[in-house]
Amino acid sequence: MLPRVGVLRALMDANNLRQKDMASIFGPESIMSEVLHKKCGVNKGQIEELSKRFKVSQAVFF
Repeated sequence: MLPRVGVLRALMDANNLRQKDMASIFGPESIMSEVLHKKCGVNKGQIEELSKRFKVSQAVFF
């Protein structure tokens, strides 16, 4: 499932996070890069973790 990349980028920017800071959710930085460039999607577990990390509803990533 492809996330709403603009939302993810905005949340990362607002929290001064870089791709490497998201390793606990996505693993290697290369995977985060693929997500941000819409080359791969995210799974339900990753959406749950993003929701917790940014304290937002999971729905913002759909």
